[in-house]
Amino acid sequence: MIAYDMLLLRFGEITIKGKNRSRFEKAALSHVKVLLKKYPAVKIIREYGRIYIELNGESAQEILSILKHVFGVTSISPVVVVPSRLEDIIEAAKLFVCDLPADRQIRFKVSARRVWKEFPHGTQEMNRLIGSPVLQLCPHLKVDVHNPELELRAEIREQGTYLYSEVVPAAGGFPLGTNGKGLLLLSGGIDSPVAGWSAMRRGLEIECVHFHSYPFTSKKAEEKVIELAKVLSRFACQIKLHLVPFTEIQTAIAGTGQENLTITLMRRSMLRIASLLAERNGALAIVTGDSLGQVASQTLASMNVIGRVTDLPLLRPLVMIDKEEIISQAREIGTYDISILPYEDCCTLFVPKSPTTNPNLRVVERIEAGIAGLEELIESAVSDTETLIIRPDEEVVRQNEEAAAVSDDWF
Repeated sequence: MIAYDMLLLRFGEITIKGKNRSRFEKAALSHVKVLLKKYPAVKIIREYGRIYIELNGESAQEILSILKHVFGVTSISPVVVVPSRLEDIIEAAKLFVCDLPADRQIRFKVSARRVWKEFPHGTQEMNRLIGSPVLQLCPHLKVDVHNPELELRAEIREQGTYLYSEVVPAAGGFPLGTNGKGLLLLSGGIDSPVAGWSAMRRGLEIECVHFHSYPFTSKKAEEKVIELAKVLSRFACQIKLHLVPFTEIQTAIAGTGQENLTITLMRRSMLRIASLLAERNGALAIVTGDSLGQVASQTLASMNVIGRVTDLPLLRPLVMIDKEEIISQAREIGTYDISILPYEDCCTLFVPKSPTTNPNLRVVERIEAGIAGLEELIESAVSDTETLIIRPDEEVVRQNEEAAAVSDDWF
């Protein structure tokens, strides 16, 4: 079993961002530091385009499993560090291949890189000097420089040589918060948590909004949403969840007798509330889990009428994605099993038998104008909103329980 000394974290898309590159790398570094606070032995080193984690005895696999969720990091490699002497490099290289199964031929390549120019052997020479003894030790290896299954890399530096072969895919995208803040409409379904993860992956800090309708919906539905927010908080260290009372608005909408337009009217009110909460919390967009044509409220005509109530950008990361792809992503990020729990939110509970797929904006606006006190109900829902602070593996904190509230700048 190889004992790794370091982890190498690589950046991807952010490396092409010119003058913003330093800011993006600092944001990713801050995220890493927060995640590794409970590992005081580790040392974090930032280099241009990379972050190195000196493990100092900590488990490489445990820390790797945490850091592969850091947005902006595209891949991670466990690294062995040896003195930059030829004999030490060769012996360490042999250890890498000794752990491999020998029951079939494996295509193999050595890629050396001489960062320390005083080292007496050049790059091409090192490829041969490392590769030859490894091939002698392991006859099941076969050289293939174009399509290797195993590529043993050696970076020769003055302070030591870094050897690694494994490249573990990571989250990619942009570092968290580098593209502003958005408000996610978080239901208890499959789609909205995936939309939130997708938004975070594009560098958006998110706060979540959930609408509840007591006594029509149970506490179990709220607990389900809190668990979904906890999963998302693993990717963000902390997430705010705003719980909005929606019962009175929903009752008023039901009283119009326009059953086929219930969902349209509800969603327009939700967007009005979300817009006010966004303004109060410094969010510049609203994120939804809409997927084009999936349900009646997500036809193009419905989304058009619903979206007219807000001037904020409506970000729909899943709008063109197939349902099976969304389910697959939900399984991967860990929200699927929670989302399918049988606790209904206010939308699924009040779905009419025949919701309209082509609402008329003028008709909808006329119905809304006839709902007595709708604006006051919306303002009351905003003022009665409860905010929770969600952090992974911690008890939920009601915001008013924290002295002077928690700073938005968690990093």
